[in-house]
Amino acid sequence: MTISFRQARFLTSAYELSQLIPDHGYEIAFAGRSNAGKSSAINCLTEQKALCKTSKTPGRTQLINFFELGEQRHLVDLPGYGFAKVSKKMRHHWDLVLSTYLLHRKALKGLVIVVDIRRGVNSLDQALIELVGDHLPLHILLTKSDKLSRTAVQTALAEAQRQLENDRHSVSSLSTLNRQGLEQLREKCMLWFDSA
Repeated sequence: MTISFRQARFLTSAYELSQLIPDHGYEIAFAGRSNAGKSSAINCLTEQKALCKTSKTPGRTQLINFFELGEQRHLVDLPGYGFAKVSKKMRHHWDLVLSTYLLHRKALKGLVIVVDIRRGVNSLDQALIELVGDHLPLHILLTKSDKLSRTAVQTALAEAQRQLENDRHSVSSLSTLNRQGLEQLREKCMLWFDSA
């Protein structure tokens, strides 16, 4: 099946689990630390500059946002984590909603964890990797790769792969500036959608 990522359109946002769209079809979720470049990565994948709202302010994405691709396929933008200025109550709410979504959502076929390549996989990313474990295929997407030399990018990729310790999971880099790595990301998403 051929899916056109360019056709993606915003469908709805959810704050509570009860507001999620019906649990059928196929979903690929994007998670990541605040300001890792998650929204920019989705915009790059769909070749739309303003599909996801991007901001230099951390913690901008505070809802689960669903984008429709047609054929019962959706991209899902999850709230950024690790943002210090969020209240404890809000953090607890997000933790509960996100862990329930990630562990119990039948439509979810893969999780892309977006990581700023200059910072690498940190303890919060690692906690998410451990939470998901073997339950779901993971892909670490190292963004902002244009900020590093080619050698440094290769080193960062190897280090991220080592931290995954699971052959089922994968790693690639992406520059939203020059679209280097976009094809790899697209192929990974197509693979998950097709194997569903």
